[in-house]
Amino acid sequence: MKVRLSSLFENTGAIGTIVAAMGCASCFPALGALGASLGLGFLAQWEGIFVNTLVPLFAAVVALTNLISWWFHRVWWRTLIGLAGPAMVLATFYIFWSDSWSTQMFYLGLATMLVVSIWDVIQPPLKACSTRT
Repeated sequence: MKVRLSSLFENTGAIGTIVAAMGCASCFPALGALGASLGLGFLAQWEGIFVNTLVPLFAAVVALTNLISWWFHRVWWRTLIGLAGPAMVLATFYIFWSDSWSTQMFYLGLATMLVVSIWDVIQPPLKACSTRT
């Protein structure tokens, strides 16, 4: 049950981050075009809320979920890969926003979160130690 709940929160956070980023066509043109082609163009009216609130919030949910997953599974390399995406997204928003390469880091962070979420669905993490319940 704990594994399913952790996977659910991580997948929800990753998908929520990507959908929230799709609502901002002016900030992230590639994601905005993808969102508009998927019929999400109506989300543009809430662009400020999506970008300034929801994207960092969902990225934080993904990071927290990966830390909780580490607590149960103790697979450090999987946790590091899982934390890389949210860390890049949050660093883009709060540290490197004005740098010219921050958009590429943001996209890489989103892609990393999506790949890790798919990986968790295909091959869920197993416990590394059987003495913990």
